[in-house]
Amino acid sequence: MPVFYGTEVASRLMLGTAQYPSPAVLADAFRRSGAGIATVSVRRESGGERAGGDFRALVQELGVRVLPNTAGCHSVREAVTTAQMARELFGTDWIKLEVIGHADTLQPDPFGLLEAAHILTSEGFRVFPYTTEDVVLADRLLDAGCEVLMPWGAPIGTGLGLTNLYGLRTLRAQFPGVPMVVDAGLGLPSQAAQALEMGYDAVLLNTAVARAGDPAAMAEGFARAVEAGRLAFEADPMEPRDMAAPSTPVIGTAFLS
Repeated sequence: MPVFYGTEVASRLMLGTAQYPSPAVLADAFRRSGAGIATVSVRRESGGERAGGDFRALVQELGVRVLPNTAGCHSVREAVTTAQMARELFGTDWIKLEVIGHADTLQPDPFGLLEAAHILTSEGFRVFPYTTEDVVLADRLLDAGCEVLMPWGAPIGTGLGLTNLYGLRTLRAQFPGVPMVVDAGLGLPSQAAQALEMGYDAVLLNTAVARAGDPAAMAEGFARAVEAGRLAFEADPMEPRDMAAPSTPVIGTAFLS
């Protein structure tokens, strides 16, 4: 199982908690997924509203580790303040750090992300940075004190899957000992399996489950996919090749003239 900041997590599947049709559906999806971590947007769930308190209680009842995030933050100041609020609300120094730089693609702002990561790690936060697959940025985030990287598969909510396989493979190969989670853009269990087959430690998704016709069934599908993908990675799969090779040997077989 993956280990983040010295803590072993029970599953390689991490789920978001937004957009579900009802609290009951959310709870059922988590139950069938076996997810070990639930991400929660602090900006969506205001601590001063009754609904926010009810939601926090629901998340606590799921019995999983909570990873608050700074979703919706477009500046360093917003992200840092939101992280500080999250620590008070949820009693954890874990934070998924998002600093959005582009309104249409929701691509991270690399400069703001790095600055916020420096500030938060200096304050004792365990930062999970939502980043691109950029190797240079990843190296700077590690230097800033991040011990986990969360590169996107595709823009948030698109369901496009792994749109830059070369970049993701390069990032994984460049930092083989760093825990990495493919975060955002996954739409199908097969895409999650592909990420695990490449050696990623876990995947994080929300929309693909929450907006499915049957969220609980889709959650279970993703759970099985990450298990299959990890087994394939650990089995040391064959390398692809251009030429065909017979699976049945022909040496010693009879040929009729």
